[in-house]
Amino acid sequence: MFGVLGMLGGGALASHAYSNSRQSIPNSAYGSTLWRNETIEKLFPATVGDTPNYTYEVSDKKVAQWSRMGISQDTSCAKGLSGETKETAEKLGCKAVLRATYVDLTGEMVATVAIVVLPKGTAGQEMGEYLDKQEHADVPDAAVVPFTVPGTLAAKWRENRRNGMGGDALGGDLPYAIAVTTGAVDGRTSGNLPGEFGDYGANDEDRKPWMDAANALSEIFYTNLGNLER
Repeated sequence: MFGVLGMLGGGALASHAYSNSRQSIPNSAYGSTLWRNETIEKLFPATVGDTPNYTYEVSDKKVAQWSRMGISQDTSCAKGLSGETKETAEKLGCKAVLRATYVDLTGEMVATVAIVVLPKGTAGQEMGEYLDKQEHADVPDAAVVPFTVPGTLAAKWRENRRNGMGGDALGGDLPYAIAVTTGAVDGRTSGNLPGEFGDYGANDEDRKPWMDAANALSEIFYTNLGNLER
């Protein structure tokens, strides 16, 4: 009997050890440095999409909704963000802004995603609160400077073509905020209906698809950064 119990106990221990080996335990010290240590391909995957129930990685082609057009080599906070968003990030100690431009799979919507690198502490949370307020503002700040990519569908992507913005923040051991701006590939602008056509929230409704897309992209990159922590 003892021998059988010993064998069973050994098997249980082995099973437990194997189970532990399969666990992914976040490394809090790595979180604040992953923006410098991870490859740019992992920070900005070639394609991204929503991950229903976390069944897939955001970069899995099975969920692809956006294709990357290009990645900016300029990581300046001052050149990556604009308006009140830039001022807020700089006050919070912005270290860098990493940007990449994506086009949705219909080829109609363009977006620039910015990963805002902040100091550890409360800066990420404060930036997230600011971005959330902007999403619900009557006239939201455009947030991100578009990154134009010659020779692609994003070749004419400019600041005056921005229609929507969205953002999110991780905070804690991951001192990052995600800010996104969206527009139309063909340059159509929204939210500027003339006279009475713009009354009673019509401008907001016209801008809503762009705002929703920007917010959805910020959530995708929120998930991606969280997955990169180890």
